[in-house]
Formats: sequence, structure tokens, C-alpha cells
Amino acid sequence: MIQESDQQAKRPEVGVGVLILRGNMALLGKRLGAHGEGYYAPPGGHMEAGESIAQTARREVAEECGVTITNIKLVSVGTYCWGEHHYYVDVDVVCEALEGEPRNLEPDRCEGWNWYDLEALPSPLFIVVQRIIASYKTGIILADAEAIYRQPYQYPGA
Repeated sequence: MIQESDQQAKRPEVGVGVLILRGNMALLGKRLGAHGEGYYAPPGGHMEAGESIAQTARREVAEECGVTITNIKLVSVGTYCWGEHHYYVDVDVVCEALEGEPRNLEPDRCEGWNWYDLEALPSPLFIVVQRIIASYKTGIILADAEAIYRQPYQYPGA
């Protein structure tokens, strides 16, 4: 019989990815020490109990890079697996940071934050980034109810 704590451990977590834009530039950092190490990704993290998606986005951005974001819009939703222990329902937003420069407030998790032109992004990109940008460019909210994106992250059709 599976105990309650074992069942809870197998449930997916909710992650919120936050692509911050300034004009045609996107803020990305190279991940360290967690699933996806070596991949470029935007700020983001786990939703806390009682938070809205926008509240999670604002909190995670403040914790990771210290900028204030505005104009938060939903762009994609998907299911992701990284290995056997990281299973997420991921909700992604795009927003703006009109002023201030990012600071690396979690150096154990990120090499540093840089602005990249949307047409000249670094590689390799975390799958979430690819989906956020595809949604942003087309104006279509990407919600894939069937696919589970698995390690290694490969964007379908790429």
C-alpha cells in the first residue's frame, strides 16, 4: 500500500516560467545545480500555496534577479519531466521590465543574467523558453494537453 507521503511525492509541482522582455531583448540565465543545468532559461520557480500566477511570477523574479515586472500575460502551459524525480505542470508568462538591471541574487542556481536578442538566443535553450517565445511571436497561447516533454528536452518539430 502506498502511504500518503509517497503519493504526494509523486504528484507534479506547479512551476511558473517568466520571460522578461525589454524591447526585442529577453532576459535569460544559464542554470546551475538543478535539473536543466547548463540550459539557458528565464527566471521562474514553484508556485506557493495561495499565490496567483502573477504573484508567483513577481516573487520569483524579485528573488532571482531583483527587477520589477509589469504587463504579465499568460503564454503557455505544458507538462514536463526531467529524469524520474522532477515532474511539473508548467505555466508560463511573458512580461516587461522597463527599467533597472538584473542582479544575480541566486548565484548557486544561475551563472548570471543577460539580455539576448529574440533572434539571436543562446544555446541550449530550456524547452520552456522555446514554447514561451513561439507563443509570444504568434500571439497564440500554447496549451498542450497531450504531450509530456521529457529529458533530454527536445521541442517537437525542431
